[in-house]
Amino acid sequence: MTLEPIDPANALELYLADRENSVTDATIYSHRSRLGHFVRWCENEGIENLNELTGRRLHEYRIWRRMEGDLAPATEKTQMDTLRVFVRWLESIDGVQADLHTKVLSPTLTGGDNIREVMLEDERAERVLEHLRTYEYCSRPHVALELLWHTMLRVGAVHALDCTDYDPVEQSLEIVHRPESETPIKNGEDGERFVALSARVCELLDDWLEQKRPEVTDDFGRSPLIATTQGRAHRTTLRGDCYRFTRPCVVGGDCPHSRDVDDCSAMEYDSASECPSSVSPHALRRGGITHALSQDWPKNAVSDRANVSEEVLDRHYDQRSAKEKMEQRRGYLDDL
Repeated sequence: MTLEPIDPANALELYLADRENSVTDATIYSHRSRLGHFVRWCENEGIENLNELTGRRLHEYRIWRRMEGDLAPATEKTQMDTLRVFVRWLESIDGVQADLHTKVLSPTLTGGDNIREVMLEDERAERVLEHLRTYEYCSRPHVALELLWHTMLRVGAVHALDCTDYDPVEQSLEIVHRPESETPIKNGEDGERFVALSARVCELLDDWLEQKRPEVTDDFGRSPLIATTQGRAHRTTLRGDCYRFTRPCVVGGDCPHSRDVDDCSAMEYDSASECPSSVSPHALRRGGITHALSQDWPKNAVSDRANVSEEVLDRHYDQRSAKEKMEQRRGYLDDL
């Protein structure tokens, strides 16, 4: 087989263009994000032609990605499985040697490896939100974190919200899949739904819209609910908000890692994720779901609100211990 030279960045764009008619926009977004790390590694390594890829080089990338991203086994598997699909596609256009995809290795998950347990617990969430309500009221981070905890939305859904999706009369948000203007949501149209809001969250959104929200539109003329002076707040911006305000030292607590705050690299604006105690938006979502279940919300109500099946809810989101579940069931003994 004669290979045809192809550079990493161009290969990625051709791959995504080839798949866009057969997968959802959310999948395209995920693959672009995961494979973007591979393109970046190629640039760092001086690989300008993917014809040069070998099994050893792919293994070097795996180790680099694991260390650079501090990946959990489940995340590493997802990233490498996506790379394997990409390499198999490259084989089909004579971009790499035949059967190279068989040399893309990924972890074999066992037991609880596929279950991520990182979440923002009730008490920590309340401390974080009380800090924001007191010192950062109606700021973008305050609005973002209140919504993530209260609504159990994925960060992509919060990113996708428009001002018109908020109904102050009905006290609700409408979650809409709009791939044509670059705000797809997880599960596509099956993820569309209405989410009820509490009076306190509505008051916060009213104040945000009236007092603090920048008067901007995005590239498609839409008015994003969570906005910066440049337009729609990017997912990366929302993740940064979560990392920054879940650092214990920021909300008035001591550093549980015995670090000197003045010398801690995690105190830098763009380095908050380096704090071992800071958490991502998904940890807020998981914490919000677990909190609702702990408050005896019916499982089907949590499932519908969070747009996740009850089976996935049990396996990946419900972080209650077996004893906590038993104590909650004890309340129903009088009905037996």
